[in-house]
Amino acid sequence: MFSGIIEKLGTVAALVSEPPGCRLVIEEPSIAASANVADSVAINGCCLTVIEKTPSTLTFQAGPETLQRTNLGALAVGSPVNLERALTVGDRLGGHFVSGHIDGQGELVQIENHGDWLDYYFAVPPALDKFLASKGSIAVDGVSLTLVDCQANRFSVALIPYTLKVTTLGNLQIGGKVNLETDILAKYVQRLLGR
Repeated sequence: MFSGIIEKLGTVAALVSEPPGCRLVIEEPSIAASANVADSVAINGCCLTVIEKTPSTLTFQAGPETLQRTNLGALAVGSPVNLERALTVGDRLGGHFVSGHIDGQGELVQIENHGDWLDYYFAVPPALDKFLASKGSIAVDGVSLTLVDCQANRFSVALIPYTLKVTTLGNLQIGGKVNLETDILAKYVQRLLGR
């Protein structure tokens, strides 16, 4: 489990094809120093397992499902990524419960500028609409955010200057794809109502 509070920005150091998946090497010395092989780390919100480490890098394997469902398949060497280590018992929960299991991708379709603050509007797959509610939670590329305006097949979030500075969201452009994980509680409620 994660909280959606990004710890560091990492950089893709290498991408190695391993059909049908790939090996992903991420450079970020402070996270690498404290992580161990077999640890879970969220990369742009997607939970992956550390399979190798050096003093400055962590290596992961991503399979075809991960590459298809997430934006990790579009990464290139030098791409920045949001990183968060899994929660430990007793950690503060500053965001919301995030599993690291991506529901789908969204696309940035509109930006409203309010000086240093920005409102981002994302288009979402219709299947995710039922999990979105104003003032509810969503993880966007692993960042825990509060939903502001929820419409058919789209939602907005308000981003403070700090979030724009310390996550990949600050450099996101119109048309950019993001990983979305809807609130886990909404999924269980929907499942119960569906029965």
